[in-house]
Amino acid sequence: MSAPLLHRHSHHAMATLFEVFIADEDPMFAAGAAQAAFDEFDRLEQELSRYRPNSDIARINNLPPGGETRVSADTFACLQLAHQYWHTTNGAFDITMGALMDAWVAPDKSLRDPHAAEIEDAVRRSGMQLLTLDESTYLVGVGEYVPKIDPGAIGKGYAVDVCTELLRDWGVGAALVHGGTSSAAGYGRAWPVTASSFAEPRRVLREFVLDGLALSGSGVKKGRHIIDTRTHRPVAGRHAAWVCVPSATESDALSTAFMVMSAEEIAAFCAARTDMQAIVIDDGGAAGERVLRFGWGSGGVAGG
Repeated sequence: MSAPLLHRHSHHAMATLFEVFIADEDPMFAAGAAQAAFDEFDRLEQELSRYRPNSDIARINNLPPGGETRVSADTFACLQLAHQYWHTTNGAFDITMGALMDAWVAPDKSLRDPHAAEIEDAVRRSGMQLLTLDESTYLVGVGEYVPKIDPGAIGKGYAVDVCTELLRDWGVGAALVHGGTSSAAGYGRAWPVTASSFAEPRRVLREFVLDGLALSGSGVKKGRHIIDTRTHRPVAGRHAAWVCVPSATESDALSTAFMVMSAEEIAAFCAARTDMQAIVIDDGGAAGERVLRFGWGSGGVAGG
């Protein structure tokens, strides 16, 4: 029997290029399944984008103090997961950093020098504790201070998970789904995906094989767009982080959290899991970049 053909389809959504690779002998079936996935990406963007005027996220961000709004099942699930990861990372992952991001980063992505009063106001409007989530009604509420939610650090991963599940429901036996260079998930065969050096992009640090696994990466190559939730400043000293776990939603969130957490915190976090692997690149100063590797269940930190 000949090997299945590999069909590649792409689609722009969420300000990035999503691609679906399907291993199947029937090109018409593969094209139909990929289009169904792309329709899901578009639907999720309409619900999760903070830039769409009537999206669920935009409505939350525009609530008055004490207000509430009902959101879709997917938006609510995404917010619940964001709250879960905020809790498990002790606040290192937080999608309510929008006000602080606006204070520090100009529209052209250059860094601003905000006044202390701007930072104080943004800090008051930051923190997942400012949101109330009612699972019985899908109502999302705010208190005295209204946070500015930006689900960019979890939305692509969530979309990859939703669309991967859709492809399984279609009966696609093997597929790889990725959103830009930030999140990918594969199943049904060994899908190789690489993580490369920050300083030398052609140097591969590790090849991950995705079969029932997801890989996500975060970094500051295109600008310091990640806020350290503890210092309330843009991340400094860390260049990039990758996390490999079964869920693209979780890998997306944790790759952002690992940009903030110390190496010791990451080691302890990974030691409690048997299904996680991570790579972190720190600024090594004159010695160049410092690469830290955290293995599945090993609890160790390996430099190199």
